[in-house]
Amino acid sequence: MDTSYAIEAPILLVTDLAIHFLRYEGTFERQKLEVISALAVEIKAREVVAVVGSSGSGKSLLAHAILGILPANATVSGDLYYCGQRLSPARIAALRGSEIALVPQSVSFLDPLMKVGKQVMGVHRRSEDVAAVFKRYNLAPQVMDQYPFELSGGMARRVLVAAAVIMGAKLIIADEPTPGLSEALAREALSHLRELADAGAGVMLITHDLLMALEVSDKIAIFYAGMTVETACKEDFQADGQRLRHPYTKALWRALPQNEFVPLPGTQPYSGKISASCAFYPRCTLRTDACLHPIPLRELRGGTVRCIHAT
Repeated sequence: MDTSYAIEAPILLVTDLAIHFLRYEGTFERQKLEVISALAVEIKAREVVAVVGSSGSGKSLLAHAILGILPANATVSGDLYYCGQRLSPARIAALRGSEIALVPQSVSFLDPLMKVGKQVMGVHRRSEDVAAVFKRYNLAPQVMDQYPFELSGGMARRVLVAAAVIMGAKLIIADEPTPGLSEALAREALSHLRELADAGAGVMLITHDLLMALEVSDKIAIFYAGMTVETACKEDFQADGQRLRHPYTKALWRALPQNEFVPLPGTQPYSGKISASCAFYPRCTLRTDACLHPIPLRELRGGTVRCIHAT
């Protein structure tokens, strides 16, 4: 199976992505709820880009927007490009499940009533191809004839990765692929994603686990309250974090037990209470009145940052 790609344009480019949900207040009054206001991500061939942020920061919604599986009451604005071409709803539908693959957060995505071999095979795959990819991920031949409930958590995760691999996908979105796994199985799952990137694919790794992400990722995109606040190379996450750019990223780094274990006061704003200015303003020790205006994402020291005080 040939998974090498020669693509000059990024496999995925997302700029100024915003998502609103339309909901009803009372009987007739409609309200737009802003859940994402300014997300930006770039993934090149042979890269693993980890998307890190707390719950509610927009990580999974970004994946759903790329895959075109947002609910009907969602409105999306901004630009999404795949291999240099704009991703329209029709093009997303054509690429989903073939060139763009999801490794979902939950193994419940597997059909409990169908043997896993048939699920990985799909409609147009050959049994020989399925056997080969199962062998690649240390899944015994008899696993093909088992149902999902007969698999361990680690085996089920490998089946999900195998399903993405057999498609020959160029862009793989792994949405929290490690929860519930032991440390050894989590490392194994992430090593499979690294292998796919090394073979030429682009991988988006959505995770809460910053330290685990640093082991396999090339870049880290930090999300906060529906905004990309920083993108940094993994080498920037070291020592006291002075190579990092945004105050939130530095606070995340310092909060780890291996570092200063310093808690960050306050909480991330809820959806619908996101300001057009810096969302981190209420918690930031560097804040000034200038932060109350919209702040664009800018390039700085080999990364990007959304902060006027970053140097």
